[in-house]
Amino acid sequence: MDANLAVQIHAKGDLRLVELPMPEPGPDEALLQIAYGGICGSDLHYWRHGAAGQSILREPMLLGHEVVGTVLEAAADGSSPAAGTQVAIHPATPRADADGTPYPAGRPNLAPGGTYLGSAARFPHTQGAFARYVALPGRMLRRLPDGLPLRSAAIAEPASVAWHAVEQAGLRPDGGSVLGGAKVLVIGAGPIGSLVVAVARTLGARELIAVDLQAKPLQIARELGATGTLQAATEDQISAIHADVVFESSGHHSGLDLALRGATRGGKVVMVGLLPAGPQPVDISLAVSRELQLAGSFRFNGELDRVLGALADGSLRADPVVTQVFPVAQMLEAFELAGDPSRSGKVLLEF
Repeated sequence: MDANLAVQIHAKGDLRLVELPMPEPGPDEALLQIAYGGICGSDLHYWRHGAAGQSILREPMLLGHEVVGTVLEAAADGSSPAAGTQVAIHPATPRADADGTPYPAGRPNLAPGGTYLGSAARFPHTQGAFARYVALPGRMLRRLPDGLPLRSAAIAEPASVAWHAVEQAGLRPDGGSVLGGAKVLVIGAGPIGSLVVAVARTLGARELIAVDLQAKPLQIARELGATGTLQAATEDQISAIHADVVFESSGHHSGLDLALRGATRGGKVVMVGLLPAGPQPVDISLAVSRELQLAGSFRFNGELDRVLGALADGSLRADPVVTQVFPVAQMLEAFELAGDPSRSGKVLLEF
């Protein structure tokens, strides 16, 4: 086997390509050969700041949770697909916390004690999967539908985040999407925002307007189905849109403020971008006077299976969001590019 090269963060600005020993799977774990891994905003935050929000790096950690690969050895307990199966990874492990904080049973993404691959939220940290060979629990593995290549499936995890966000806009009792015929505004057209555009198009949005400060994300958003784009839009331009549903994907308070202004009266704002902790300077009174519904969106649950099916049957077109693929040996160049939205969308590492 080839050397087990991996991407490990040690501290702010200290990203290393390391060689790890071959993993030794536990009874419920399969041995995987990772094919591709997408660089996420959280990976960039650990590299640039030594933290992602309130998750502060305190020990060396493998990055990466947007990964796909092939099962080399099935889990001994029979919980994984067979050897040779190509799979996507669901990186979450839901569990309650020690205090017994309540959360809805049908929404495991809200489990307060849950972990996520490549996260410093807990100590010891939850190691990620940016490595050529990893051992992961069989319950995390999702068999790829026939005909869906690993390269196309590499976008499934962030597309699931987007799908979950779109479903937060609400579903009709008949199972149809509330987006059927809706006018949709997306603030922030980075990889997640652009994938929100793609999913909203799949789920029936009539009009899709994407807003960003950079031209490159807007180009990608148009390829994914945006019917209109605005670069560095003014407050007046946003206020004139009157969208039925607005998705805030920038993760910045100014984006949320624009989202409130861009929603029609009685409309809905879904907050997808992760805002920094603490007070935010936003004119929240607009939510009252316009009777807006505000909804948060955090990671995803079973949407991964729906995304894989939609990617396989062609109803979800997401490939344009991937703009560059680098061999893992060039991971520093890949991270530099992924952090520059004027030149890139989603950047993949090939292991």
